Amino acid sequence: MTVSWRVVSRERQSFAEIKMAGSRDLNSERFIILNVLFFSCFAAVCPTAQVPVLMWTTESLPPLAPLAAGHITSIEELSAYFSAAFGSGPHTVLLFLQDKLSKEDFAIFGGVYGNKGDGAFQNLEAALQTSSSVSLPAVEWLDSSPLPALLQEKLSVSPVLLDADTLAHLSIDRAVSNLLLINLPYCADSENSCKQLLRDNDEIIGKVVSSMKAKNIPYAAIYTGLQPSRVIPEISMSNQHVGRSLLQTADIKPPIIFNSSGAPCIMLWAEKLNVALSASQPWIDLAAETPSFDGSTCNNTDSQLVLTYPTSGITLSFFMSQRFFPVSARNWFTLNSVQLRSNGMTATFIGSRGIYAPAEYSYHCQSVSSSQDDALLVLSSANQSTSAWRLDFVDFQIQGFGLANGTNFSYASDCAGFFTPGIWMALLTSLILLLIFIYGVHMIMQLNTMDRFDDPKGPSISVPQTE
Repeated sequence: MTVSWRVVSRERQSFAEIKMAGSRDLNSERFIILNVLFFSCFAAVCPTAQVPVLMWTTESLPPLAPLAAGHITSIEELSAYFSAAFGSGPHTVLLFLQDKLSKEDFAIFGGVYGNKGDGAFQNLEAALQTSSSVSLPAVEWLDSSPLPALLQEKLSVSPVLLDADTLAHLSIDRAVSNLLLINLPYCADSENSCKQLLRDNDEIIGKVVSSMKAKNIPYAAIYTGLQPSRVIPEISMSNQHVGRSLLQTADIKPPIIFNSSGAPCIMLWAEKLNVALSASQPWIDLAAETPSFDGSTCNNTDSQLVLTYPTSGITLSFFMSQRFFPVSARNWFTLNSVQLRSNGMTATFIGSRGIYAPAEYSYHCQSVSSSQDDALLVLSSANQSTSAWRLDFVDFQIQGFGLANGTNFSYASDCAGFFTPGIWMALLTSLILLLIFIYGVHMIMQLNTMDRFDDPKGPSISVPQTE
């Protein structure tokens, strides 16, 4: 992982400018939301918890090139940066270690957009604006803050725990490195109490910084948290599809495939294969059962798909054939009939009137039923025992010839016509209105107005009767 760091020199940019890149106004109300939120990692992809780290110094910090937003600083990267910052010479480091801290605290309690006086980080803001600073909005956090151990390793000195009042009376040796640790509490109650507590912590930071300035001692200060105050739940992306995909609520079931000579010969798919053996009986969805293919055959001219469902005791057979039509100069296949067999009785439904497609295509229709007025399947049996049998196939697609795509359907010839009755009515109505409009324009253009008028002061106009 990489880290989003930004160094702001005293003469160039202040910490408050980072969120509003390109703005030259050093308005302090654009405070720490700024940098921290702008470079924060997004909730859906953050693999670990993080704490922000703010660092400033009266001297100078090593320059760092800004990296892409949304990255998390690893412990190794933080250690490498501390090696560059504190690698040579003695350093006095002030570590403000708050019990809990997250980048959201700056967004909630910081003074922004005209509410400068209402922010909880007045002294911290002033210190960052007048110093060379580094902002790390997302530092990797595992079980505890790694900063005390890292600083102790880089400075080769044990931390000294103190408070603001003690620091005012403490004698600091500039010839050696010093690590001064100031613990700050964090709230656990309402938002108002949290804001007041963070203001108190900010006052402590202001007192400590003022004491160091009064002693005229160069220092580097770090403000961070012992653990995050708000942890975003981890969302694993390992099992999720990456890229664009169609939204769907359930997995699509595979088509029914009958193989002949080791290759697919007939394919059928339907969302529902509903059958009913009486007018009062509810629909039985055969698509939810697993059929056997006993009796199915296929060749270049005829195909027969026999689906036997042992659970319901129903057999559904599809008979297809293809032939050459000279008018279209191509082969077409038709679904000649569908047979429904149950309890030793058989009903035949004719489908050749409306279920057909080019032989190299598949046939698709949203609804293939025997109970509609314009039914595609027509019951041909006169047997009274089967006269009430019904079929209703939803989102039906079948192909019995020319399966050149293996286990995929060929291009589908859909039963829906290009011009529906509604489209024809709209076109006809528009044409009638257009003709009325053209006739009206033509009549207006034929109107003639008088080009001469009677003058009461002159002779009257005479119009010859012969003209």
